[in-house]
Amino acid sequence: MHEVLKQRRAELGLSQAELAAMAGVDKRQIRRYEAGEQQPLLSVALAIANALQISVGELAGVPTHAVNLSGDWWSSWQTFRDGEERIALQEVQFRQQAELIQMQAISHGLKADEGGGYLWRGELRLWNNDVLMGWYAATNEATRSKGVLFFALNGKGSAMRGRWLGESFDGKIVSGWGGMARTGEEATEIIEQLKAESDG
Repeated sequence: MHEVLKQRRAELGLSQAELAAMAGVDKRQIRRYEAGEQQPLLSVALAIANALQISVGELAGVPTHAVNLSGDWWSSWQTFRDGEERIALQEVQFRQQAELIQMQAISHGLKADEGGGYLWRGELRLWNNDVLMGWYAATNEATRSKGVLFFALNGKGSAMRGRWLGESFDGKIVSGWGGMARTGEEATEIIEQLKAESDG
């Protein structure tokens, strides 16, 4: 466990003090855990795993064949308003537990003068480390938008491309391209590539 703890903390760019504060433990305890001198109680291990955005099993070193998609992502969506195409770009947080990924949009996809966009949450399930299927729903109850998602993951696990299908704010069934990546630029490029391929 101590090796997983050190490696994951380094991947997230956290100091021992930052991880200790996030998990609610003393910094000296994190040092002891990473040195392999002590093992945390289950409740402490759960807090540390949550702070590191991994499962307790992963923290304990249980092997997993799934790619790790936890962390900060950018999503890009082909949307339409009043018959005009718009591309919505949003920051999204992924929290993965084995094959199940919880998603939460943390920024609006469009400027206020473009209709604003909306915040949403959803889930994806990872199949065979290359396909993700799931759902999304607006977090504001006054916004009706909800639907389904399909994505194909690239070989490195750093980007995905696919499609969404759902109910729009006015009750119509609509669909469009979707892309997710670790940067906003790459997420936007995915949409442009998908549009070009579909036109060709």
